Amino acid sequence: MKKSILNLLSVVLVLFFASCGKNDIQEFDGKVKISGEVKNAPEGKIEIYKFVDESTEIISEIPMGGEGDFEYELSLEGPGFFELHFMNQKIVKLALYADDVAVIYDFNDEASLKVSGAQDSQHLQKIEALMVEYQNTINELNTAYFEAMSKRDQEAIKSIQTTAQNLETTQSQKVKETLDGMDGSFAAMAGIAMLNIKTDFQYIDGLVLNLNEKYPNTKMIQSLMNQLDDMRALSIGQVAPEIALPNPNDELIKLSDLRGKYVLIDFWAAWCRPCREENPNVVRLYNQYKDQGFEVFGVSLDRTKEAWVKAIADDKLTWTHVSDLKYFNSEAAATYQINAIPATYMLDPEGKIIGKDLRGASLENKLKEIFE
Repeated sequence: MKKSILNLLSVVLVLFFASCGKNDIQEFDGKVKISGEVKNAPEGKIEIYKFVDESTEIISEIPMGGEGDFEYELSLEGPGFFELHFMNQKIVKLALYADDVAVIYDFNDEASLKVSGAQDSQHLQKIEALMVEYQNTINELNTAYFEAMSKRDQEAIKSIQTTAQNLETTQSQKVKETLDGMDGSFAAMAGIAMLNIKTDFQYIDGLVLNLNEKYPNTKMIQSLMNQLDDMRALSIGQVAPEIALPNPNDELIKLSDLRGKYVLIDFWAAWCRPCREENPNVVRLYNQYKDQGFEVFGVSLDRTKEAWVKAIADDKLTWTHVSDLKYFNSEAAATYQINAIPATYMLDPEGKIIGKDLRGASLENKLKEIFE
């Protein structure tokens, strides 16, 4: 069962579109000046923090003049992300590399924030705005979802889930358009939570090469490249890794036995409520398209054969089923990097991956695209 009720986004790596070649590497002297003015400030101090791995650590306190002005010279080893903390009440995120930056903020006017100078930091503000807009929409959907759940309104629940799935698609497009317009700024990496690496892998994978050319030998970029390498085997267009597990009759069944058909690999379990709620939809679509070459390859992450077989019978799942009954320690789950269910992969007749995480309306639309 997925931790997120709406399963809107996975935490992912996002890079940016750049058309820069090796001759476009930005000049960098290791020094950046941070300056600005804080108006109507309460008592307190200005501090600068740096993002290190997945947390922040304080670098220094920045002295403030009598008029609220401040200035600080920062030494950098390469591109990085920082935060200015104003009096423990306002945080301004910055992306810094080769250009000086100026920040102006009036505590009496929340909309007064102005970041100028460093283009990277200005681009970062655009990403921040996208994140806030998206989070507000997520919060509204979650509120509606919990209300529908409390009333057991199945129609409303399905409608909200469909809206959530559509939201991910439209948000992904908005993020890509924003990143594409950033002229190669490394600040685009701040969009890491807004792209789904499963569905946007090719976009991300192609862009990381440009990123590495523009910012060579950068630690955080090398780390991203390593993670992308680990996921390459499961990207769209790749032949799906083999699965060979026993069926309920203890017969060894291979995924490759289904070559020649469109196959939905469905990771599920009897104990997974969202999986069971999705099963009627899959049954309906399977019966509709099975004679046209559609097959389902169910991979159960159950612990006991009894629960697995009973769920198959209760839900009338008449397709191919396999399991090693090892829960999330299943060999297939490890191969396909499954850490939450339901999870699906759609394969073409040659065994190549053509879709991921399809269910509900998205699965129906994909099958219509294929067969109609």
